[in-house]
Amino acid sequence: MWFADIIVDISIDKLDKTFQYILPDELLGSVEIGSQVNVPFGNRRITGYVVNITDEAEFDVNRMKPIESLVGNAVSIDGRMIKLAYWMKHNYGSSINQALKTVLPVKETVREKTQSTISLSEEYSADSEKVTAFLAECGKKHYAAKQRIVETLFKDGALDEGMVKSKLNISASTITALIKQGVIVKDDNLVYRNPINREYAPAAKCQLNSEQSYVAHSIIADYDAGKRATYLIKGVTGSGKTEVYLEIIEHVLSMDRQVIMLIPEIALTYQTVMRFYRRFGNQVSILNSRMSKGERYDQYLRAKRGEINIMIGPRSALFTPFDRLGLIVIDEEHEGAYKSDSVPKYHARETAIELASMCGASVILGSATPSVDAYYKARSGEYKLFVLNNRAGESILPEVETVDLREELKSGNKSIFSRKLKKLMEERLANKEQIMLFLNRRGYVGFINCRECGHVIKCPHCDIALTAHNNGRLVCHYCGYSEPDKKLCPKCGSKYIGGFKVGTEKIEQAVKDTFPTARVLRMDFDTTKGKEGHEKILEEFAGGNADILVGTQMIVKGHDFPNVTLMGILLADLSLYSSDFRAQERTFELLTQAAGRAGRGTKRGNVIIQSYDPSHYSIQTAMHHDYDGFYEQEIMYRELMDYPPVSNLLTVKVSSKYEQLANDAPVWLLNVATRELEKIFGDTEIEMPRAIGPSRASVYKLNDIFSVLLFFKHKQYTVLTQVKDILEKYIREHEQDFKMVSVQFDFNQ
Repeated sequence: MWFADIIVDISIDKLDKTFQYILPDELLGSVEIGSQVNVPFGNRRITGYVVNITDEAEFDVNRMKPIESLVGNAVSIDGRMIKLAYWMKHNYGSSINQALKTVLPVKETVREKTQSTISLSEEYSADSEKVTAFLAECGKKHYAAKQRIVETLFKDGALDEGMVKSKLNISASTITALIKQGVIVKDDNLVYRNPINREYAPAAKCQLNSEQSYVAHSIIADYDAGKRATYLIKGVTGSGKTEVYLEIIEHVLSMDRQVIMLIPEIALTYQTVMRFYRRFGNQVSILNSRMSKGERYDQYLRAKRGEINIMIGPRSALFTPFDRLGLIVIDEEHEGAYKSDSVPKYHARETAIELASMCGASVILGSATPSVDAYYKARSGEYKLFVLNNRAGESILPEVETVDLREELKSGNKSIFSRKLKKLMEERLANKEQIMLFLNRRGYVGFINCRECGHVIKCPHCDIALTAHNNGRLVCHYCGYSEPDKKLCPKCGSKYIGGFKVGTEKIEQAVKDTFPTARVLRMDFDTTKGKEGHEKILEEFAGGNADILVGTQMIVKGHDFPNVTLMGILLADLSLYSSDFRAQERTFELLTQAAGRAGRGTKRGNVIIQSYDPSHYSIQTAMHHDYDGFYEQEIMYRELMDYPPVSNLLTVKVSSKYEQLANDAPVWLLNVATRELEKIFGDTEIEMPRAIGPSRASVYKLNDIFSVLLFFKHKQYTVLTQVKDILEKYIREHEQDFKMVSVQFDFNQ
């Protein structure tokens, strides 16, 4: 027998509740995940959505009722999202409820915003004598408020209720009384909270160059021929990828289809959205995490009702409920922000491709530095590759130089700025040109270390180094714990204790000390906490109200400031030494993206990369804008170490507040995986997945929770999903043993 788990209410607080029904033989094959069905529910008949089909009964079959019928043949928008949630559950590991809450993020209780207008009733508006008689009666009885509102409505027509109350000083009780008398009527109209709250003049359509035109028209030709594919556009920084997107999007809209445009983070919305809004006007809306629940709710509502055709936002915008989705664009596709860090740990790229296949849509990925994963698939023919080798317009790629900080130190220069960078900064300030200084670390002076005994001051709850802030406190950036700064080493008593890492605040101060007349802006997590924090800083800089912008990663991604002619990259190799197999890739991407911010106008830019290891291939290839050179060396390293994308990697994170359980549970999981995999693959030619660990997580103790990792490697992704399924089944069957244990799955991270 087959059974279907059905959800009867998809509001956010009811997603955890599913009901199981018998799936009758006559509906087998026609009912699928996401189908809407009619089911008996108590004494009534209601509709619900199928979220799972299984041959395992949850309770006594004799007490179960069968599904009555299928509602229509086509899967609705909600049904499609449920189907996508099921795919995410299977491919990334989570409960169906966790996946549903990811793809249906707006079903929260949010009050609809209405605007009320007040006007004379039909009876009174058509009869001036009746109005005159009513006003005379009000005068006799001294009903001044009633007289005032009826006179105004008779003269001016319908008015906003808020204006009536405030400007005419009319109480709610007076309005209610007049409605009961039949003199006036009130109409409530639904209004949307609009996140784009300014007027912008339409922009003239940009003339594409030959490279841009070839890419745009090739993709449009495929689209018109009914081909739906995944495309990767590799274009150097400033090559005009956005103009290519705009051209293709315009064509897709002309075919009455809708578009989702993903950007990696909030900092990109300012300039990107304005380019789209000037081109497509009110067809465009945005989503981001800084919007209120009401604003987000309204944008989803507008999308579901077909009132907008383009949604722009970070990865959550992928779940916009468009019913005619024709194209998904993922700009800066290499960005780590496209990978979710909460369960299910999905990647927006793969999820977008799956959603597009459900909707008959195409996917365009764009980047100056494509992820190694995407480029590997493009080189193997899975994606169609296009290349933009030249910058659009008159700008040319900047001149990039490296500075060896070891040599600077030997020559007696202990400043944050190398001699070369300082000289170029002086020149740019004299020429009234702008400068960006990039540091890829947050904090003031970083971890505190004793030079004599090597002791590092750590958080007592999280087992990670505390970070010094300029308020005299040492702070844990994981759990928020803080304690006073230390003047002496708590272990050996030495006074030689201090920090090594430089933060954006310290750089800002050093700039002000070195160039006291320069106008300086700082853009990092702390200065952009407000709702429009990013936008205000970027507008200030774009408007020429600052000479130097100091910032973290958020200043180097996607921004276009024509007057920036110098980019200083400080401590370029900091990110090379993180415990992550993608460290070299992330360093190359950051340096290339940062270098791309300089010289985007008519003047050629300069980039200075300061490093303690300038000979590293990530830095050398970034210096020469040589993506292919970087890729060839990086893919050799991945092949040697059996890392993605050459192989696939499943990380199983086991956590518990009980240290013994955190260490025992991974051993149980490893044993059951080994036993079950031998049954499946023992007599086949398919290679068994390779298991690594258990080993402690890089942060073993976090907020009093212990974490241990297990890793599995295999060439085939589907083999690793089998491993996940085996472990999930074991955890379900041994629920009692895992009550105090959390198990999370993460693929290819």
